[in-house]
Amino acid sequence: MSVASSAKLLKTVLVLDAATCLAFGVLLTLGADLLGEWFGLPSDLLLIAGVILFPCAVLMYVTGRQETPSPALVWLIIIGNVGWVIASIVILLLPAISPSLLGFGFVIVQALAVCLLAGLEYRMLASTGKLATA
Repeated sequence: MSVASSAKLLKTVLVLDAATCLAFGVLLTLGADLLGEWFGLPSDLLLIAGVILFPCAVLMYVTGRQETPSPALVWLIIIGNVGWVIASIVILLLPAISPSLLGFGFVIVQALAVCLLAGLEYRMLASTGKLATA
């Protein structure tokens, strides 16, 4: 894969990541109470998670729309995504939180999706040859 096509794919993945953050942010903020009941998760946790996603979506979108995405910003996004995955797993391990089976599945599926996006972003950044310049 050429550097130009890797950079273009990286930009596409970043914009896709932004769109998913925005969609999940809306879902979690507007549906925190209902989802909390269904998932057996604290509605405050879902609301806060949703609110956190809005600035993340802006960062991802702005980075993805740059002519050449900043390696430092892409690294920040990758690290943030990995942090989200770790936090998702920790939520499931906390004794104070007892998610329903549906909630457990929801947390795992979204964590896997975020992990996939982080992996794609890392791979595309590496393909651009700018991995070490961040």
